[in-house]
Amino acid sequence: MIPYGFDIVLGGRTFGFDVKYNAMRDFFTINLLRNDSYVVIGEKVVYGRALFLNQQHLDVPRVPIIPYDLSLGEDRVTWDNLGVTVFLWLPNGGLSDV
Repeated sequence: MIPYGFDIVLGGRTFGFDVKYNAMRDFFTINLLRNDSYVVIGEKVVYGRALFLNQQHLDVPRVPIIPYDLSLGEDRVTWDNLGVTVFLWLPNGGLSDV
């Protein structure tokens, strides 16, 4: 199902996510949209690192979105583990800005 897009409400605001995959390097990227306009293009999904952390000057979600495996069996995000053991976690449920 990649590329894959979805909308999500974070901090009371709706964002669009376009998930893409780089097969040559085995990593995912996310394009972030707000009001049908691109805010961030090509954010690499890195295990354990919050998405858009270096983009806080832009109109990005103010809630942490962290690729993580709760069983602690993974240390990177790959085609084989995203959505299986590694998920995008919202520590505060995405209900309020941080």
